[in-house]
Amino acid sequence: MSMTQPVSSPSHPVVRSLRVCRLGTALTGTVAVPGDKSISHRALMFSALAEGETRIVGLLEGEDVLRTAQAMRALGARITRENDGRWHVHGCGLGALHEPADVLDMGNSGTAARLLSGLLASHGIMSVMTGDASLRRRPMKRVMDPLAATGATFLAREGGRLPLAIKGSATPAPLTYRLPVASAQVKSAVLLAGLNAQGQTQVEEPVPTRDHTENMLRHFGAHVTVEETPEGGRIVRLEGKPRLVARDVTVPGDPSSAAFVLVAALLVSGSDVVMTNVGLNPLRTGLFTTLREMGARLDVTNERTEGGEPVGDLRVQASSLQAVDVPADRAASMIDEYPILAVAAAYATGISRFRGVEELRVKESDRLASTVALLEKNGVRTKVDGNDLIIYGTQGAIPGGGVVETHMDHRLAMSASVLGLVAENPVDIDDTVFIDTSFPGYFALFNNLGAGFAAA
Repeated sequence: MSMTQPVSSPSHPVVRSLRVCRLGTALTGTVAVPGDKSISHRALMFSALAEGETRIVGLLEGEDVLRTAQAMRALGARITRENDGRWHVHGCGLGALHEPADVLDMGNSGTAARLLSGLLASHGIMSVMTGDASLRRRPMKRVMDPLAATGATFLAREGGRLPLAIKGSATPAPLTYRLPVASAQVKSAVLLAGLNAQGQTQVEEPVPTRDHTENMLRHFGAHVTVEETPEGGRIVRLEGKPRLVARDVTVPGDPSSAAFVLVAALLVSGSDVVMTNVGLNPLRTGLFTTLREMGARLDVTNERTEGGEPVGDLRVQASSLQAVDVPADRAASMIDEYPILAVAAAYATGISRFRGVEELRVKESDRLASTVALLEKNGVRTKVDGNDLIIYGTQGAIPGGGVVETHMDHRLAMSASVLGLVAENPVDIDDTVFIDTSFPGYFALFNNLGAGFAAA
């Protein structure tokens, strides 16, 4: 059982708080999670650069992706949505983006802001990007620094924070860049800048990160090669000035969204849930590997390839979980899933250690600090040891009773709601509004499985 009530504040006049109480029944049924957010962003951006009309099926219609659609319209693409949920994008062609008439508001989406920076840096137009309060706190310097070498000019607040003005280069230089830390967003921004540059752009990453950009660029006709390094990293090379041609895209279900349903089904006694058409890109499935190491009953069926991406159906059943030691080199394949994995580790038996999770500090919130607070306020012991997070499992007896501050972070809010379903005392969440940025229909989907959330 759960209930919600409206709360007002000066900065957010409509804030939906949520109280979640322990669930007394199992979660059962078959559901489809929303489309993959990373792929949805890229589908809109790349089809806007392509020649011709692209049809997109399964696009995530969360606020983050809708902001990308709005931005690409402002840059000259013609984008429409049919009543059946199919999207049509008539592209401008590479190098033909229009100068926007107004500020581009990216809302809460760091992915959209960082990837779009690469496109804007390599077109000879002037643009300004902003976002909500959370996004304006997030650093953009990590993309500004390499992109400046294209010849683009950036003007931002202290620390490279939004609002950000970009004067793109009409003759951008191709880049050769080695990522200091694994980041699919920075890699993608550099590659997208290279699309409109004459010559070869090269990005070396120390640890392989999600490769949706490489897959989809090939899908639209770009020449992209990947070379593995002796140290276990990758070198990605892109030939500039490709002819991008419209290609239809089917967006698979988002594994990062599936993670919340997956962990809830593992923890709630007697649960048996199937999720259809979930993306299984091996650079996104670190959570699945980790949960199996913990003892999760997780099976994959109906495996296939759609639009260059592997997909399949997941069946998950309630399981007894043991503590896990997650290596640092797995972080890139599950960086968004650490908060919900932390809930699983809190419920498990034993002491878990998540190694090398420093990247969490620069997500929608400082997710490392926020995840610690989520657990500590609900009676779970934790420790931060350098860049490692240690969680002391409760053997299925999370005390609960705390108030979770989400800091406008959708993944914190969803993780807290799952924790509340299995905690011994009610868990209060200060704000659930931002869940819609990545998982529209979250509460309705859970209710279809038997969660009993009140309307939110």
